[in-house]
Amino acid sequence: MKSISVYHFDAFSKEPNKGNPAGVVFNAVPLSDEEMQEIALKVGFNETAFALNSEVADVRIRYFTPGHETNLCGHATMATVCGLYTKGFLGDKKEFTIETKAGILPIKIETGATNEILITMRQTSPQFVEFKGSRKDLADSLGLEESDLHEDFPIVYGSTGAWTLIVPIQKLEAFKRMKPNNKTFPEILKEMPTASVHPFCLETFDVNAQMHGRHFSSPYSGTLEDPVTGTASGVMGAYCAQYIKNGQIDKLNLIVEQGQEIGKDGRVMVQISKNEDSYDVEITGTAIFVKNLDVSIEG
Repeated sequence: MKSISVYHFDAFSKEPNKGNPAGVVFNAVPLSDEEMQEIALKVGFNETAFALNSEVADVRIRYFTPGHETNLCGHATMATVCGLYTKGFLGDKKEFTIETKAGILPIKIETGATNEILITMRQTSPQFVEFKGSRKDLADSLGLEESDLHEDFPIVYGSTGAWTLIVPIQKLEAFKRMKPNNKTFPEILKEMPTASVHPFCLETFDVNAQMHGRHFSSPYSGTLEDPVTGTASGVMGAYCAQYIKNGQIDKLNLIVEQGQEIGKDGRVMVQISKNEDSYDVEITGTAIFVKNLDVSIEG
């Protein structure tokens, strides 16, 4: 057996044990794919990230759920970058690039008004695909009535690096009633059976926020709910620009809230800028170190 140090950070929160937990392994070069997957399973967070050397960027990051590797993860990026910066791995660099399976993405670090580290990451260009499944079956899978689904906005698959089904909901109170049956998602999401499900609404708990969401995992990932999601918040901002603002805006700044129903209150700042073909999507958040975990694996 060998012991691996995994650093637990909470992303999108200034307060430990709020926001979204992520495991981070630095200097992950000696680890095999199978060992990374075993570590992620034993840690049990929605994602564990592994920092590696890169030949095309300043750092390479790989992301694993307890069930599989994923192309990109917003909250685990926040956690990894916060750790790399505070532990001195980046020197004095505050603008750099990360290599991910979703592409090479720029990162910027700033200091907030209360000295917290603010990390801005660019995501990939948004993509949307029509959902052609049953609205009733989808509502049932979330423990809701079909009447809880918003009638004016479309249900679509969206991605700025990871695919999720964006489900507009009429009222905020419906989010407390949600009891998802994740195992039924693949049968309902026939076009993209491995996608997660991301309901949102325009009512919020926080008067300073513009969108509220929850994020329910694909059953293949080995988790049930992601407390505060970076990639889904990014694509939700692009959705807002495309389908709610009808593409009639050049810039859009949003605060997305998530996690309130499960005691993991977090915030993601989303910046959308229209370009010639689509939108540029950036998210900004922070992360805080919680504790060190020692994970034993075969080896």
